[in-house]
Amino acid sequence: MKTALLSAGSREKFLYLPEAHNDFIWAVVGSPWGLLAIWLVLINVITFFVFGLDKWKAKRKEKNEKVRRVPEKTLLILSALGGSVGALLAMRAFRHKTLHRAFKFGVPLILILQTVIPFGLWLYFAVIR
Repeated sequence: MKTALLSAGSREKFLYLPEAHNDFIWAVVGSPWGLLAIWLVLINVITFFVFGLDKWKAKRKEKNEKVRRVPEKTLLILSALGGSVGALLAMRAFRHKTLHRAFKFGVPLILILQTVIPFGLWLYFAVIR
């Protein structure tokens, strides 16, 4: 454990400094790219499971009319927040929402925009400008 001597002579532990066993966690969490990666993994896993939940509820609704489905707007918002890869994988895995035009064309379009816009910004700021 690392300690420091303060001006008043008291000792304080530096609990926030990276150690050998936690420096990778600090490197990931302390970096904007690491936070973005964590966000994208989380939102894609959540989107995948919400699509699966909606498919499960759709099957259940055939027998029980009281089941409330996940609104399509929610599914598209999750895709727009970064979960488009999870949405596409869930659409294929669960065979869900594959015939709806908003999902058949909208989710791939969201993914293309989420790829092209950051690349365009990088190209503008790093290369052209």
